[in-house]
Amino acid sequence: MRFKTMALMLSMAFGCSAAYADLVPYKDYTVSDAVWSVTTIKVYSNMGDTYLEGLKKTWVDSSEIGKKLGQIEDYHIYRSDLPDSGSFNLMLVIKFKNTEALAPSQARYDAFMKEFGAERNKKTTETAQTVYPKMRDITGQYLMREVTLK
Repeated sequence: MRFKTMALMLSMAFGCSAAYADLVPYKDYTVSDAVWSVTTIKVYSNMGDTYLEGLKKTWVDSSEIGKKLGQIEDYHIYRSDLPDSGSFNLMLVIKFKNTEALAPSQARYDAFMKEFGAERNKKTTETAQTVYPKMRDITGQYLMREVTLK
C-alpha cells in the first residue's frame, strides 16, 4: 500500500511540473519568419563525390540563380563525416525569406526559367530522373524555422 501511495504521489508531482513547463509563443520564445527547406539524402556507398559532382551542375546551379534573382536567401550542402551510418548522410538546405517566398508564383517561375534556360532545364531533369536514383535515396523533406528562446 505504501508503494502505491508513493508511486501515485510521484506521478502527480511529475504531471504537475510538466504542466508548469509549458512555454508561451512570443513571450518565452520567437519563431523566425525565415524558412529553411531541408532535404535529407542517403547517398550510396562510394557514390558521394560523384553525387556532389552532379549536384554542382544541377542543384547548385539552380540555387545560384535563385539567389541571384532574390528568390532564395542562401543554400548549403552538409555531408556526414560518417557516410555509412544513420538514415541519411547528406543534407541540402535552402533558406527562404519567409513562407510567402515558397508560394507558387508565375512571375518567379518565368524569371527563373529565363535565366536557367530550356536546355539546362532539360539536362537537369534528365539527370534527376535517370542518374540520381542510382546514387541515392531521398529520406526526408522538412520546412524548418529557427526558434529563439528568451
